[in-house]
Amino acid sequence: MDSWLREEDIPGIYGIDTRALTQKLREKGVMLGKIINSDQDVEFVDPNTQNLVAQVSPKELTVHSSQFTVHSSPKIGLLNCGAKKNIIRCLTSRGATVYELPWNYDPFENDLPIDGLVISNGPGDPKMAKESIAIIKKSMARKIPTFGICLGNQLLALAAGGDTYKLKFGHRAQNQPTIQVGTKKCYITTQNHGFAVSEKKMPHGFKRWFINANDNTNEGIIHEKLPFFSVQFHPEAQPGPKDTEFLFDRFMDQFK
Repeated sequence: MDSWLREEDIPGIYGIDTRALTQKLREKGVMLGKIINSDQDVEFVDPNTQNLVAQVSPKELTVHSSQFTVHSSPKIGLLNCGAKKNIIRCLTSRGATVYELPWNYDPFENDLPIDGLVISNGPGDPKMAKESIAIIKKSMARKIPTFGICLGNQLLALAAGGDTYKLKFGHRAQNQPTIQVGTKKCYITTQNHGFAVSEKKMPHGFKRWFINANDNTNEGIIHEKLPFFSVQFHPEAQPGPKDTEFLFDRFMDQFK
């Protein structure tokens, strides 16, 4: 392992009091950290000041066809802000043709024949992805079915006039318990995010849809009348549980 880390130029550390570090994190929350070697200090790089979405998003449009595609199959725009590939598989396996879009590619300005929009997961502060938010606003103005996943939950909320904030403790792991509001259903979900939708400024016309069973923070929003909804977790699984993959079926049902 040590030789592999050296080959890949990955820093590591051992021999520290991890309990003391845990106590500090529990008191202060997630924070930036750095390793100083031989008194050679380095500058902090704050990822929250960078548009990380622009760094991980593809640079060009790609079209993914489905082996199940027929003439009436829907054409879905996937706003790729750092998407997991299984989002594409979940859509194409249900008969959709997927237009995989860079984070700032406007499908409406470029006259793409899309019937619906999926907003993917991705890294960083959602407020940095201003061009993505502008595209989502156009999608909502056209009232086409719109489905946000993870970061997409935050971007949809911002586009609709809501707000987001940084969690003291982010949600990480494949076993986050998530409750569907108004039911007794609790799903086991995969999550990996440090920001959340603020329920103090819920977008007009939307309501909370899912909440985290551990800290009661928002895990999804849904419009009361229009076909807009989003979740903070990963329904596409792989890796992770498949409890909520039915959400792709709900999205595709909009086109029947």
